[in-house]
Amino acid sequence: MSLPSYFKKENYEDILIYHYVEELISSFVEFADEGLKDDIVTTNNLRFLLRIRFSDMTTQKDLVNLFKVSDGYTAKILRHFEENGLINRKEDPSNRRRKIVELTDKGIEKTDLIIKTIDEHEKQQSKNMDPDEFKQLKKLLYKFLTG
Repeated sequence: MSLPSYFKKENYEDILIYHYVEELISSFVEFADEGLKDDIVTTNNLRFLLRIRFSDMTTQKDLVNLFKVSDGYTAKILRHFEENGLINRKEDPSNRRRKIVELTDKGIEKTDLIIKTIDEHEKQQSKNMDPDEFKQLKKLLYKFLTG
């Protein structure tokens, strides 16, 4: 990964966290496009599948609110996943108008592959860190995100 010229060791504290995250995402997309070559799950929509995987009960509306995208865009992605056997939608017993989105066995297999790809990318990106530094980074990111 080649960083923009303003990323220098001398000014690392002045760089916004946003820019670090942006570079990480860009690096991951480049990495994942190689490892996840298929037309079912793209790097643009894998976040939907992963959120379904790691949520207890997710609805289409939850995904719209989380990712700040339109109902139509979300419906299109979910329909694509459903047509390809990655998810099922079932009626919420407490509210019949809501549909709960769940992974199928095929969806679980697909997310296992995505998780493996993410793990490989993290290992590649953290190769210059010792295990304690990497653990500390995760701890600090958690602390940062939980305020």
